[in-house]
Amino acid sequence: MSSQGPYGRPGFQSNAGGGGASYGGGYAPPQQPAYGGGTVGGASYGGGSTSGYPGGYGGGNYNAYGAQIPGDQNQGEEKGHKSGKRSHALHALNQNVYMWAGFFTASLFVYFMLSAGDFSFLMTYGAMARMFGFGILNVKMYKSQRASGVSMKTLQLYTLVFFFRLTSIIRHEGYLPYDKSGDWLYHLIEIMALVFTGTALYGCLVLFKSTYQADVDQFGEFNVPPGYGALWLAAPVGIIAIFVHPNLNADFLSDTAWTYAMYLESTALVPQLYMFQKQASGVVELLTAHFVAALGFGRLMEFFFWVYSYHELANSSGSRLPGYLALFSQFVQLILMVDFFWYYYMAVKNATPLVLPSHSGLGIV
Repeated sequence: MSSQGPYGRPGFQSNAGGGGASYGGGYAPPQQPAYGGGTVGGASYGGGSTSGYPGGYGGGNYNAYGAQIPGDQNQGEEKGHKSGKRSHALHALNQNVYMWAGFFTASLFVYFMLSAGDFSFLMTYGAMARMFGFGILNVKMYKSQRASGVSMKTLQLYTLVFFFRLTSIIRHEGYLPYDKSGDWLYHLIEIMALVFTGTALYGCLVLFKSTYQADVDQFGEFNVPPGYGALWLAAPVGIIAIFVHPNLNADFLSDTAWTYAMYLESTALVPQLYMFQKQASGVVELLTAHFVAALGFGRLMEFFFWVYSYHELANSSGSRLPGYLALFSQFVQLILMVDFFWYYYMAVKNATPLVLPSHSGLGIV
């Protein structure tokens, strides 16, 4: 019957291949060989015997037997995998926000309750950031039961920093904040920072030694026993502190100890930044990145303080060289961390892993 004329059905077409009709392209079983070598056609709903429903039910395409096309199935799995990674990243980002929000909330509490708006609070604020950073590092290590990505040499240097600073501020008051936080809180923060540093170092040396990456923590590993590369920083800085130090405590040992801690802290992160360079993947674990960022933030706060107070760091003869050297050392540390701060900001902003490029420059990531 022709599809034309008054009795024709709209959309009906005869199949020229013999034995089949289509209603607007309806259901079509696969073509099969006909007698005499021809083919017996079929009918299809929706146009095409193999294309199926465009987009399909649930996003897939189906062939004539209703089976999903493998390519589209892989695409669906890939989309689901990306969605899962994105959800995980957003969950991690939310945790980061809560963590830093808690730190800033505690900072505001200390500022209003113990500082009375005094400018010297920046010293306490910097100390709080350091303690916060080492607290993050302990959470990272003891929760994951791993010491990967952590420089033991940086921990060794910070242990010396907190120890020598405490030997000075416990005995004398010349280098304490002027506000109420200098009465007892600053001491407590430094003690807690020393404890956190010690527990992290113990994790690298004993508890999680099998996961410590000694092969990439290679700063200063020449002409010294393995693991003692930090001596190349600790020893020269000690000599400088002996000869160039302020005189606020009017005590050689106390003044030298505080100055040594100040100078040494400016170099203590160099092994960690060097280790970041040597990692093959360039990916920094999230909590390790927060740890380094917190130390850098604390250093930035102290730098702001000493920009306006460096003139107080004069030696017994009245020279301000110790103050200039303190400013210079802190400034150099911040310059070394510029790249890190940028990639850290981008990672937090985009909720993505922190990936550092490899450079040949010493300490700059």
